[in-house]
Amino acid sequence: MATAKYGNARDGGVDATRNTRGHAYVDRGRPLTVAVLGAGLIGVDLVTKIQRSPLLECRLVVARDDQARGLRTVAALGCRTSAKGVEALLDLSEPCDIVFDATNAMSHAGHWALLEPMGTSMIDLTPSMIGEMVAPTVNSAEAVRHRNINLISCGGQTAIPLLHRLAAEISAEYIEVVTTAASRSVGHATRMNLDEYIETTQTAVTRFTGVSNTKVMVNLSPAQPPASFRVAISLLAPSADPARVSALVNEAAAEMQSFVPGYRIKVCSVADGVVFISVEVEAVGDRIPHYAGNLDIINAAAVHVAERYPAAQGGQV
Repeated sequence: MATAKYGNARDGGVDATRNTRGHAYVDRGRPLTVAVLGAGLIGVDLVTKIQRSPLLECRLVVARDDQARGLRTVAALGCRTSAKGVEALLDLSEPCDIVFDATNAMSHAGHWALLEPMGTSMIDLTPSMIGEMVAPTVNSAEAVRHRNINLISCGGQTAIPLLHRLAAEISAEYIEVVTTAASRSVGHATRMNLDEYIETTQTAVTRFTGVSNTKVMVNLSPAQPPASFRVAISLLAPSADPARVSALVNEAAAEMQSFVPGYRIKVCSVADGVVFISVEVEAVGDRIPHYAGNLDIINAAAVHVAERYPAAQGGQV
């Protein structure tokens, strides 16, 4: 099997071109074959994003309930489906290049144990903390060197690009991240994983900033009309320069907007040694409402990472 060498024009790798959303990708000559584990809110939106990518071909969407509404939805979109769960992936005549895990953190370890021997790579959208933690604008080049990628959480994908950029230049004594999501945009699996969500996001904030004193909180809002997805970020940084903070935040936000167009900085302020940033993400997916930015951002991150994998299993990176 031929191998593919990954790289991008800036890093001296192969020439990059652009996909339909405007960001760089590597032309490998054929789409990567992918499957989606889970047909809940996240899984359905993920399928619509995969279908828009010229680099990914969805071979199968699986769940464990043949009456799942999500399976009917993706079947109507033209996707092959199965209610046999992960076992359906084991029955494929040829393994998929990538499997997206959109189930729950407790199940991911079992899924990986079954799929790893097949040579399949996994992109984990649950807060399992098993694979390599990735925030695309921070370490996507490193991500493709690993076969199990963990996307942390929706709050992590929103906050970490900003925090990583700030931490490179600003000394922070404490970081706090508070995520607010509309209750209607949060499915059963995510509700099961709230403790894991907090622990994984907090661990990732420390890893990507070097700041050990951190706190992560989550608010599921039942408000009507549904609340927009927002992440409030506070840093205790007595030496922070307001102008430099603003410049760094805007740079990081512009990078995020290249693949999450609804990503917006609503507030960026520095006062009395405290940096405060409020980010709102408006969903632009076909199958989700505008307030479900939590789904939009983690699925956009998943596709963004997948498009950077080499075409051949075992290919050079």
